[in-house]
Amino acid sequence: MITEVYPGIYKNEIPLPKNPLRAINSYILLSDTRNLVIDTGFNTLECQTALLEGLNELEVDLSKTDLFITHMHTDHSGLAPVLKKLGVNTIYFSKVDGDLFNQTSKRDAFFQTLNKIFGFKTDVASAFGKEFGKRLTETLEFTPLAEGDKLDIGDYCLEVVDIPGHTPGQIGLYERKHRLFFCGDHVLDEITPNITFWGFEQDILATYLRSLNKVIEYDIDYLFTAHRKIIRDHRSRIKELIAHHDERLGEILDILCEGRKTTGEVAASMHWDLSYKKWEDFPHPQKWFASGEALSHLEHLVHTGKVERIEVDEAFFYQLK
Repeated sequence: MITEVYPGIYKNEIPLPKNPLRAINSYILLSDTRNLVIDTGFNTLECQTALLEGLNELEVDLSKTDLFITHMHTDHSGLAPVLKKLGVNTIYFSKVDGDLFNQTSKRDAFFQTLNKIFGFKTDVASAFGKEFGKRLTETLEFTPLAEGDKLDIGDYCLEVVDIPGHTPGQIGLYERKHRLFFCGDHVLDEITPNITFWGFEQDILATYLRSLNKVIEYDIDYLFTAHRKIIRDHRSRIKELIAHHDERLGEILDILCEGRKTTGEVAASMHWDLSYKKWEDFPHPQKWFASGEALSHLEHLVHTGKVERIEVDEAFFYQLK
């Protein structure tokens, strides 16, 4: 469904069947000389049909169109190879997330390591159903963007802003004159962005909180999010997200008061805003996302000296210091 959300800027709401996110907002910026599409949807027939129908409705010439990917998650990047084959000119990614998108074997090995940490015995690839789309088989050629780079689309001058946290290399676009910000999954209304574990060497939750405090300083009238509603009061929403993660950290400390626990045990004891009555009823993808979020918070508590991580017989346990 195409909606003009600002002069020359359109939101193409692409359904994500069987996914709690429900839909992704792909944005299209039009001008006489150059167009820009922001994010794509999964590499599925349903997403591809909706994406192309929206582009056709606006009579977008793909040979005069570039693609900007906010981050490497497949609901945002899955159709990038398809659009490239259909004639899109340049595909923009951050260097970090673009490399993650292309390094499928390295990513698979990391996910298998996470499977072990979470205590899951299900194979990662088979556990995520067809609704997540076809896997990349060829390397995607992309142009890397970094903080301060600019894209000019008609009257809009879009500045690249680094906003890592949801992924290690998520980027957004800020239009200073019109006070617009395309933020991907950095800030969402109604739901909270998933902040997952990306390795023991980094405190990804701290990275995300720094990015929130960075964006709260920007003057923004329209925060164009990738899911659910466009946000008009970004500062209030960011304060809510920061409070949410503070509550999560307190909840985990309370859980660890019961004694040493694995990541999976902590995740199973946490509160999740899902309709399932008990942890065993969660679909595997939701267990995966919940466990990743639990682990990012546990590691933040390790990095801040409140919790210690212990390895016993190749299993990781967490306990209060």
